[in-house]
Amino acid sequence: MNLYTQAESNIRKTWFYLSFFFLLIIGTGWVISYFMESPAILYLAVILSLILNFFAYWYSDKVVLSFSRAKPIEKRDSPELYRLVENLCLTAGLPLPKIYIIDSAQPNAFATGRDKNHAVVAITRGLLEKLERVELEGVIAHELAHIGNKDMLLQTIIVVLVGMIVIMTDFFFRITFWSGGRSRGGKRDGAGYMVLIALPLAVLAPFLAQLMKLAISRKREYLADSCGALLTRYPEGLARALEKISSDPNPLKTANNATSHLYIASPFRGEEKSSWLHKLFMTHPPAEERIRILRGMKI
Repeated sequence: MNLYTQAESNIRKTWFYLSFFFLLIIGTGWVISYFMESPAILYLAVILSLILNFFAYWYSDKVVLSFSRAKPIEKRDSPELYRLVENLCLTAGLPLPKIYIIDSAQPNAFATGRDKNHAVVAITRGLLEKLERVELEGVIAHELAHIGNKDMLLQTIIVVLVGMIVIMTDFFFRITFWSGGRSRGGKRDGAGYMVLIALPLAVLAPFLAQLMKLAISRKREYLADSCGALLTRYPEGLARALEKISSDPNPLKTANNATSHLYIASPFRGEEKSSWLHKLFMTHPPAEERIRILRGMKI
C-alpha cells in the first residue's frame, strides 16, 4: 500500500468520525432541549464540561507522567538516545521534546503534552534494552508523528465531546425520572413516551461516543505509523519494534485504562488476540495488522 494513500485515508476517516461526533451531540442536545424546554440547563452542562476539560488540557501531561512514574533524564544520562531524538526532530522540523524514562521491563512508549513546544516523549527501560537502534528509531518517529499531527490536541477535543454527551444524557436521565416523566407543557400523559426516549438516549449516546473515541484513537495510530515510517524511510524498523513490543510478556504495572491509549501498543498483556467484539473496544489496532500494513508500504 502506498504510504501517502494510507495517511490520507486515515485523515479522511478521522474527520468522518469527528463529523459524526458533532452530529451526535447536536441530535442529543436537540432532544434534551425539546423535552426539557430549558436551554440554560444545556449551556450549564456544556460550560462545566469545557471548564473541566480546559484544566485537563493544561495539566493532563503532568497527571499522565505522575501516573506512569516517569522520570526526566538529561542528555548526559543517555547521550545516544538524545542524539537519536535530536536527529529525528531535525528531520521532522519539530522542537526537541522532554524525554522521560519509565522503570519497567516492558518495551513501550508514549507522547504527551498540549502542543509541540510543550511535548514529552516517555519510554520504558525495556524499550532501550530490548530494541535495536533502527527499531528504537521507528518507535521514536511514531511518537514524534503524534506530536507533529497534533494528536494530543485532538484527543483533548474528543474528551470534551464525550464529556458533553455524558453530562447531558446523565442530566436528562435523572430529570426525566425526578419529574415523573412529564412531557412538554407539564402534562403527565406522556410519561411512558418520555421514559422510552430517556432510557435509549442515556445508554446509547455515551456508548456511541465511546466507540467514536476508540475508532479515532485507532485511526491516529495507523496515521502515526505511516508518518513515522516516512520520517525514518524504513518501515521495517517500526514493524520489528511492534513485533517485540506486542510479544513481550512483562506487565506494565503503572498502566491503567485512563492512560493505556497513549502508548504505542496496548500495555495490557493478553489483549492482542481477541474476538471481534473485544477488538471493537480496543484502544489500539491489532499489532499484526499494523505490522502487515507497514511491511506492505512502498517508500
